[in-house]
Amino acid sequence: MSTRFTPKFNIKKGDTVVVIAGDDKDLKKPRKVLKVIVEKSRVVVEGVNIITKHTKPSAQNTKGGIIKKEAPVHISNVMLWDAKKSAPTKIKRSRESGKLVRISKKSGEVI
Repeated sequence: MSTRFTPKFNIKKGDTVVVIAGDDKDLKKPRKVLKVIVEKSRVVVEGVNIITKHTKPSAQNTKGGIIKKEAPVHISNVMLWDAKKSAPTKIKRSRESGKLVRISKKSGEVI
């Protein structure tokens, strides 16, 4: 991705989202965003895209072994969850008292 312009995403850390594509697709189960990686257009979502990582023993981890952790998924595969309507929703942005806010297109509520 070009470093000249940084993209603006509607999903932030701590938001609840649903996975709309991929192996972990579930349109009824909202999950929490743990991290947003803007440079690669990816998000780390709780309980999605679990990988197993084999680690050697080290000073911090004396046992080593197999660790299960979440890997990033592309931001286009997730959609923001509207808690009021209990459904995935698109977002529009508008200015309210000089501040940019995200508004749900389904319910019209400020997120």
